[in-house]
Amino acid sequence: MATPRQGPEFTLEIRRTFAARKERVFQAWIERERLEQWMCRDQETHDVRYTELDVRPGGRYAMRITTPKGELYVLEGVFREVRAPDMLVFTWGWKKTPVAPGEQSESGETLLTVEFFERGDSTEVVLTHQLSPAAGPREGYDKGWKGCFDMLARLLELEG
Repeated sequence: MATPRQGPEFTLEIRRTFAARKERVFQAWIERERLEQWMCRDQETHDVRYTELDVRPGGRYAMRITTPKGELYVLEGVFREVRAPDMLVFTWGWKKTPVAPGEQSESGETLLTVEFFERGDSTEVVLTHQLSPAAGPREGYDKGWKGCFDMLARLLELEG
């Protein structure tokens, strides 16, 4: 089970406003085809495939992210709370292969809370990622989530 940590070194909060209605933004977080277009695609060359997606409290998700170098990241978690179209709470834990000398192969389980707020015709998303010491540098998660949000903004723009 994810153990929330306190303090700024273990809590990452990202706020982003998207030019789309709240229901559309929320749906982009729970539909497999749309998730594969933006989630964990902070680098466009990543190949992202969900192998499991059961969006309900207690439901699991799993995805495989393959890089052009042949690195494989397996990401798994469990949905703790699903309140459409206002909030998602889920665990997040990844494994990587192959592992370079001195590199960790697992992140440990962490906890994500994603909140959706209507702002006129736009939606503000507030992502709070509670990290663990095993998760690695907070800066890497910050960069990754910002890249994912860039891809989500592009997807929502293309969908119009």
